[in-house]
Amino acid sequence: MQSYKSSSLLSLTPILLVLPFFLWGTAMVAMKGVMPHTTPFFMAVMRLIPAGILVLLVTTITKRQQPQSWQAWAWISLFALIDGTLFQGFLAAGLVRTNAGLGSVMIDSQPLAVALLSAWLFKERIGAIGICGLILGVLGISCIGLPIEWLSQVATSPLTSQFDLAELFNRGEWLMLLAALSMAVGTILVPFVTKHVDPVVATGWHMILGGIPLVFGSFYLESNQWTALTNYDWLSIAYSTIFGSAIAYGLFFYFAAQGNLTSLSSLTFLTPVFALLFGSLFLGESLDLLQWCGVCLTLVSILLINQRDYIWSQLTGVPMVADDAITQDSVESIVSPYPPEG
Repeated sequence: MQSYKSSSLLSLTPILLVLPFFLWGTAMVAMKGVMPHTTPFFMAVMRLIPAGILVLLVTTITKRQQPQSWQAWAWISLFALIDGTLFQGFLAAGLVRTNAGLGSVMIDSQPLAVALLSAWLFKERIGAIGICGLILGVLGISCIGLPIEWLSQVATSPLTSQFDLAELFNRGEWLMLLAALSMAVGTILVPFVTKHVDPVVATGWHMILGGIPLVFGSFYLESNQWTALTNYDWLSIAYSTIFGSAIAYGLFFYFAAQGNLTSLSSLTFLTPVFALLFGSLFLGESLDLLQWCGVCLTLVSILLINQRDYIWSQLTGVPMVADDAITQDSVESIVSPYPPEG
């Protein structure tokens, strides 16, 4: 009987590995569908605080240790501000002005920033493959986020080009890029946070604490946050909160605990793929040719960054470092247990 259960679980593992990224991608689409009827900060609050409560309930049931020192609370608070308040705030505000699929691509470009920050702060090696990934990432994000008029000017008369910065910062893609940068800085904080507190407990508390400034922002800066919401909108919010946050994080942490961080990081590019697919199906979103080129370049760059050691070993024949020889801090500085999402 035990053998049958084990074989059944193993047969489902590939599906379960993909499931968090499916949930994050579709949650982005669900949030985008709600945005015309609500406000950004309120949406961010609904995404953070209920999910944080659910995560903390699970940590209580599983008897995980709560923060025990002021250092733990200090690191959680800093992480909450950056990866909670700023990330979700920029994400929700950006969704007002951009497609769910493009927004997800911009969010999931954060491994590019993580690689640069890790190389600077922790002397992590990027390598030739990683550098190629970074270059492709910059080109891809430029194709997605820069006005086509700018690119045309640069192509035809690069020395005399004039740009309207107000037009640039009014585009939602750049708010999404700020969200990605916030997540990247949050990723760099992870090894410091997990030295003082259980990572799942930190996840729950950072969602709740990160949502508090957004509550005040919504109260003082927004109005009619829920008056126009329909029953379908509330179902979409519930999906984004329960499935797109609590369950997706839970599945990710389960597989991360089994030593599958490398496998999970290689699947990062699936989140925007799902967001693009379901955004087209349910929201009628479409991209122009330049945006599609940017999406493809960005996804390839993410794959190159996440799999740079494996690709290099296949090209050169030099074997990869064994998993048990990689220190936890080294892994966490590159692959966050708080992964890219939608």
